[in-house]
Amino acid sequence: MVLTKAFKECLGCPFIVADMERNLVIETKGLTKYYGPHLALEDLNLSIPHGATALLGSNGAGKSTFLKTILGLIQTTSGEGTVLGCDIKTQGVEIRSRIGYMPEYEALNPDMDAIHQVRYSGELLGMNPVVAMNRAHEALQFVGIGDQRYREISSFSTGMRQATKLACAIIHDPELIIADEPSNGLDIKTREFMISTLNTMVNEGKRSVLMASHLMEDVERVCDNIVLLHKGKLAAQGRIEDLKAIEREIEIHVWGKATPLETLLKDRGMKVRREGRVMRIAQSEQDTTSAILQAAHEVGAQIRRMHEYEASLEDLFLAIMENLGYEVKSSEDLLASPVQARRVDAPQSMGGGAS
Repeated sequence: MVLTKAFKECLGCPFIVADMERNLVIETKGLTKYYGPHLALEDLNLSIPHGATALLGSNGAGKSTFLKTILGLIQTTSGEGTVLGCDIKTQGVEIRSRIGYMPEYEALNPDMDAIHQVRYSGELLGMNPVVAMNRAHEALQFVGIGDQRYREISSFSTGMRQATKLACAIIHDPELIIADEPSNGLDIKTREFMISTLNTMVNEGKRSVLMASHLMEDVERVCDNIVLLHKGKLAAQGRIEDLKAIEREIEIHVWGKATPLETLLKDRGMKVRREGRVMRIAQSEQDTTSAILQAAHEVGAQIRRMHEYEASLEDLFLAIMENLGYEVKSSEDLLASPVQARRVDAPQSMGGGAS
């Protein structure tokens, strides 16, 4: 596991190191990008292994700039990087030929039917038209809309459009798929199929996926690793399970005197997160369980349930960002305001929403 200094300090935890595979799909050293006077990426040192990795960060964190940089679409200000062993400064065309990119924004021609849209994507990559057509049939079948391939995209649901974008991304059998918000806006059934499809590509197809998403539940189901950006800097990177294990908590369900109990625990230096009658108390070096029970006895609170709480990825993300002093919203809040959630990570003067 690799943690940045800021991440270690914000959680107050020891620095734990584990060897990362050197067979990396993406590696950057000192990657820095300015838009005029605005610093969008600052000294990024990333090591992303094969498999599925989540790219996380609030709006303005630099995710879009990072993706454009590693694809060779914009030049770095300083630093270097490789994608699938190719130099991002000089081999952008080769990188893009070996990567499948599924954008969040609308990238389909509504007047084309799905089969010809996907075929066209293959031809843009240099595929023979006959081969591209054959591959388009296979790709659409794989993403679950083969029987709808001759319908115009304008008649498609959101889920079908997302599936078509994924088919366009994988028509050339890329080694790395970059999926930007792949399940955003989908209903439960379609979302489940999208997650299953991504898992199949990683686990059975042995392809790598870099997935940017605000839906932490989906990230946990697809990805083993995360990269967390904060205001253009690297806040954390490593295996999800390792990162989640850093801060253990005890969860208690309290009946009566919950507020006095919370106050007493905090007065005694304990870190408490409360949602109604449910409290989560960070475990310390001392016997946290006994300390909680003693405090409950003193205020007359009744503890109905107590167990070790396994943090979710969203818990971890919010804790890191809050400790870094950055106000963030939960997945539910972001989905409730999709316009804000989709603001471009670029300076406002350039039409983006970065701070």
